Amino acid sequence: MLADLAAAVLILGLTAYAVLGGADFGAGFWDLTAGGAERGARLRGLVKRSMGPVWEANHVWLIVVLVVMWTCFPRAFGPLMETLYVPLFLAAVGIIFRGAAFALRGEAATISEARLLGATFALSSVLVPFFFGCALGAVASGQVPADGNPGEPLESWTNSTSIFIGLMAVAFGAYIAAVFLAGDAARLRMDDLAAAFRRRALGAAVVAGALALGGLAVVESDAPELYDGLTSGLGLALVIASAVVGAFTIWLIWTSRFELARYSSAVAVGTVLVGWAVAQRPDFLPGQLSFQDAAAGDATLIATLIALVLALAVIVPSLWWLFRLALAGRLAERLEPIGAPEAEQR
Repeated sequence: MLADLAAAVLILGLTAYAVLGGADFGAGFWDLTAGGAERGARLRGLVKRSMGPVWEANHVWLIVVLVVMWTCFPRAFGPLMETLYVPLFLAAVGIIFRGAAFALRGEAATISEARLLGATFALSSVLVPFFFGCALGAVASGQVPADGNPGEPLESWTNSTSIFIGLMAVAFGAYIAAVFLAGDAARLRMDDLAAAFRRRALGAAVVAGALALGGLAVVESDAPELYDGLTSGLGLALVIASAVVGAFTIWLIWTSRFELARYSSAVAVGTVLVGWAVAQRPDFLPGQLSFQDAAAGDATLIATLIALVLALAVIVPSLWWLFRLALAGRLAERLEPIGAPEAEQR
């Protein structure tokens, strides 16, 4: 029972990070694909304005995930770190470089510096979710042994399921970000940017949906037990629910109902993650270690869960208030084009 509660908190934190942190990473994807300095200037400016108040706060969910893993499931945390240290290290380095580039981007003294910082931010925004996705794919496909395997730094996370989930993480982030940014542009009455992100959101929704459904064939050949869990029982119900909510979100985007689409897109992505967890249950490391066997003792689980309840009682209302102020425009700066000719920025 206690291990199940800890697992539920772990999946909740992972889902929150995939949605909120994924939206930040996805915004970087649209920064990367915005076009030339002049054509993409206002689009990049909207990305910076929308991310500015919240981008650091979203990493709190990554901290929650790590704390729950190493305190509540230490027998799985060790093998995970020993086996997947390469993609996790690369993701951590990407987060550092991405944050530094985002913070310093507006302080560039030359065009060359601005381009370097912009490229670092955009590329890191794509690589970080990809490496995190590859690590999740390695776990889902049973590539992490219960005693760890530090001797194969590449093989464990470069199988087809890992690469597929890495690509899906990038696509889901781009999808959520486009929906959020379309809503922000509409709220600012910037019709051209709202239309631009509406098109991007529709395209990303189709790509993400196709990857999620078409990827079942990859999972079937590479991780048959996971496939069985996703195509039967509660796992299948969650897959169908994600597809239905995703289709509803596409209709909302098509009709420019961006505010409601913001929430439904988050539900569609979150349902995929919950479906994966349900399909894999009761195993933490498929075929190697169950949640019960990976869990710490009852005293540790009780103390950690109590601490998490107290922490979330502070974190959740604080984040709710932060997002409310951000959505109301009370924390955002004036939109400044990024990369436009100097004369245009004056």
